[in-house]
Amino acid sequence: MITLAVFDMAGTTIDDGGAVYRALEDAVTETGVAVAPADLQEWMGTEKRAAITALIGLGGGDATVPGLVEATFDRFREILAERYAAAPPTPIPGVTEAITELRANGVRVALTTGFSRDVASGILTELGWHVDDSSVAGAAPTLAIDALVCGDEVAAGRPAPHMIHRAMERTGTIDVAEVLVAGDTAVDVLAGAHSGAAHSIGVLTGKLDRAEFPAAATAVLASVAQVPAYLAAGELA
Repeated sequence: MITLAVFDMAGTTIDDGGAVYRALEDAVTETGVAVAPADLQEWMGTEKRAAITALIGLGGGDATVPGLVEATFDRFREILAERYAAAPPTPIPGVTEAITELRANGVRVALTTGFSRDVASGILTELGWHVDDSSVAGAAPTLAIDALVCGDEVAAGRPAPHMIHRAMERTGTIDVAEVLVAGDTAVDVLAGAHSGAAHSIGVLTGKLDRAEFPAAATAVLASVAQVPAYLAAGELA
């Protein structure tokens, strides 16, 4: 029985029009290196300072230059804020309803992200989403979740399993056999597999095609919106 669902944010539960991809690419390019599309895809979903470090190196730059990674990270946040101001992120169709249904059926829902806490919290505030044990300033919340875990809160981001395990800790979940993980990138799926979760699902709301997900994926669904039906079908099987 699944008692915890752990979902990625951008591209999985939230549609940002690819703003994270472009902001990361632009920030790294501004350091004077080129960013290959394959490298960008490989590092999407990871903690953003780690991604910046890797992409600078892959582009032939020197990420060990004092202050370069942090300055690039700050620039990434600036560009992302500008893009979000111009085109605010929105929930992926059906996801709000799916999360509400899961929680109504006793499944806790946690979000994980490679964003820092301040960026992720700001996105949730804009959406009117909130963590169930905290308050959100501004408009009345439209959706509650049970936990938020960010890339700057663990020793290593995806594909390491630490954010998933931290989500378990924050929701009081003790058995990985009761955990379902879903995300739109390869590292989302690998993190789920590394965590020992019962299900590590790829979703097609990001940039990957079905065949591009790693073999570790226990299923590939069109969207997180299909997760309640997926679980129901499993229980009936």
